[in-house]
Amino acid sequence: MPALTFEPLSVPLRQDETGTIRVGNSQVPYDLVIHEFEDGSSPEAIVDAYDTLELADVYVALAYYLRHQDEVKTYLSQRQAEGDELRCKIEAQQPSREELRKKLEAREQAHAVPVK
Repeated sequence: MPALTFEPLSVPLRQDETGTIRVGNSQVPYDLVIHEFEDGSSPEAIVDAYDTLELADVYVALAYYLRHQDEVKTYLSQRQAEGDELRCKIEAQQPSREELRKKLEAREQAHAVPVK
């Protein structure tokens, strides 16, 4: 029987300039892969949905998650908090929805065709 050689696998995760962890050579965020997996998607289904991913990379990335859940969940929580903070900043810069509704109603009335 031929002997197998076991080599350590590198985890196909990299952090970009924004601090986002990406899987393999793709632009797919690690948190998206984890959320898909936690929602019940198989590695094959994840690769089918995001065709820039490599199946082997997804398996190794998920294995890392399964062995380091506390650290990964901390990262995911930080990402969620950063996203929430950014959403609040963007919403604070937007006009109120009430003002927008009034503008749209006024525009609609101005362009309404009179009924005879």
